Amino acid sequence: MARIGVNALYLIPGGVGGTEIYLRELLAALAQIDSANEYFVFTNAETGGGLVPPRPNFFWKPQAVRASFRPARILWEQIALPREAARCRLDVLFNPGFTAPLMSPCPLVTTFHDLQHKRHPQHFRWFDLPFWRFLLWASSHRSRRLIAPSEATRADLLRYYRVAPERITVAPHGVNPEFFQLTRGHLEPMILCVSTLHPHKNIERLIRAYARKPRAQRLVLAGLRGFHTQPVEALIRDLGLRDSVEITGWLARDKLLPLYGQAWAFVYPSTFEGFGMPVLEALAAGIPAACSAIPPLREVAGDAALFFDPWDEDSIAAALDGIVEDESLRARLSQAGPGRARDFTWRRAAEQTREAMLSAARSRA
Repeated sequence: MARIGVNALYLIPGGVGGTEIYLRELLAALAQIDSANEYFVFTNAETGGGLVPPRPNFFWKPQAVRASFRPARILWEQIALPREAARCRLDVLFNPGFTAPLMSPCPLVTTFHDLQHKRHPQHFRWFDLPFWRFLLWASSHRSRRLIAPSEATRADLLRYYRVAPERITVAPHGVNPEFFQLTRGHLEPMILCVSTLHPHKNIERLIRAYARKPRAQRLVLAGLRGFHTQPVEALIRDLGLRDSVEITGWLARDKLLPLYGQAWAFVYPSTFEGFGMPVLEALAAGIPAACSAIPPLREVAGDAALFFDPWDEDSIAAALDGIVEDESLRARLSQAGPGRARDFTWRRAAEQTREAMLSAARSRA
């Protein structure tokens, strides 16, 4: 039996986007497949015990630090968390949010969702970038095993951090079965885009492509109001689209699922991703989907989505026309999506992650 720590100090409910979904779904899947090992989940002051599966081998370890004040969270992770790991006699510490305590008393396993700070540093605020550069570089070299959600992210880890290939496990995300169970009988005139409003999400090009002609479907942007929200709102206002483009902000899953069930079409114009979970969810729901022709999204969607050049507004506009107006294309994509999405399960992600953690723990001996 291994004693496994889970470093959830980064998690701000409703504040970190897809990495929150990743951790919640992964913990639930680990609880389903693993009753032999013990899990100690370290949370911050913003996160309640509901994150921890109600199983006898899962233990909640709340910490007196607020993740919303990042310097305090980083210091706690580097100084207090190692003491907690030693006190709990951990065999391995799993870090699902990019960073790890560098002086850990036990082996580390760390998930790198992407390396955007290396590929596109211009998308980061100047005061954030030094922390990303140092902490992620150090975490990659201090961790015994690294987990990447896609082959594209694995390639970036090899390119930028030059870690040994055998240290990297590619464990693609899964999709919640609820998306397959959605009833898509009554569709709304709505093109759905589930995305945080950050620069690399490419929302402004999407809005300009959408505005090229009158459309019967409104555009709904569902996701966190990131630090690129103001330019997006200004563009909507300048183009006179306030009645046809809606920004919902972050939505709880029970509010987001109905949008997937009702959407006429789905679009995802991001210029950079580590995986692309919203695309996978749209495929599972059977929504005709169009997305950027970037490697991680091609890995996810296969031939079940319409691809476009995210740097080309003409290409985005043509894709919007296709998934909205071409009935034969819409029917093909709706049928192909769920079949493709079934290749991705949280159970498989949990099995691959558990094996990486146990392998790291065994290496301690």
